[in-house]
Amino acid sequence: MEKKNQQFFSATRIAVIAMFAAVAGVLYVFGFSMNFAFPFWLQLNFSDIPALIGTFALGPVSGGIIVFVKILIKLIISGTSTYFVGDFADLIIGLAFVVPAGLIYKKHRSFKGALVGMAAGTVCSVALSVIANWLVLVPVYLQIYFSGDWSGLVGPMQALFGSGVTEETFYTYYLWISVLPFNLMRCLIAVLVTLPVYKRISVLINRMNERFMPKAPAGGEGEAVAAAVSKKRAVITVAVCAGVLLLLIGGVLLRYFLS
Repeated sequence: MEKKNQQFFSATRIAVIAMFAAVAGVLYVFGFSMNFAFPFWLQLNFSDIPALIGTFALGPVSGGIIVFVKILIKLIISGTSTYFVGDFADLIIGLAFVVPAGLIYKKHRSFKGALVGMAAGTVCSVALSVIANWLVLVPVYLQIYFSGDWSGLVGPMQALFGSGVTEETFYTYYLWISVLPFNLMRCLIAVLVTLPVYKRISVLINRMNERFMPKAPAGGEGEAVAAAVSKKRAVITVAVCAGVLLLLIGGVLLRYFLS
C-alpha cells in the first residue's frame, strides 16, 4: 500500500495533473454561449478534453482532481456570475463524465475499454445534468438569481422556441431540447478529441515517470535508499500540493467576499 501511495504521489504525476488542470481551467474561462440554439447561460467550453485525457492517462482519481482544480482556477480568474450554482453544476457533471470513464478504462485498458468508458461517462453526465437541473439547479437558480420570477428563465427560452414555452412547460422544453442535447454535444466533442491522442500522452507520461524516478543501485541497501528518497519526494510533493490547493481555495474566498 505504501509503495502504491508513493507512486501515485510522484512528482511526475502531480506535475502532469497540475498541467492538465491549468489547461482545463483556462479553457473553462473561455466558455461561450450559442444563443442561436441554447439559452445564454448554457456556455460551451472545451475543458472536458484535458480532464478526460488526464483521466485516461493518470486514472479516475487524478481526473476528479483535475475537474475540481479547474473550477477553482476559473473562480479565481473570472469569479462566479451564478452565485456558484453554475460552477457546482459544472463540477458534478464533469465528475460524472470523467470518473466512470476512468474507472472502466482502468480495468479494461484497450480501445474497446476506452469506448465503453467514454460511453458510460457520457450517459452518466447527461443523465445527471437533466436530473440535477430538474430537482436542484433550476429551482435554486430561480430563487437566488431571479427571486422566484420565472420571466428571467422563460423569456430566453421563448426567444428560441416560441410562445409555447411557459412556466408550466418550461422543464419540458429546457430539459429535453436544451440541457440534454447541449451536454451530449459537450461530451461528444471531448470524446472525439480524446480518442486519437490519449494513448500517446499515456506513453509520454510513463517515460517521464521512469526518467525522474530515483534509480536504485544493485543490492538491498541501494533499494532501501531509493525507497527513502522516493518517500521523501512524495511527502514534499503532497505538502506543496496541499499548500497550493489551500491558496487556490483562499483566493476563491477572497475574490468572493471582496467583490
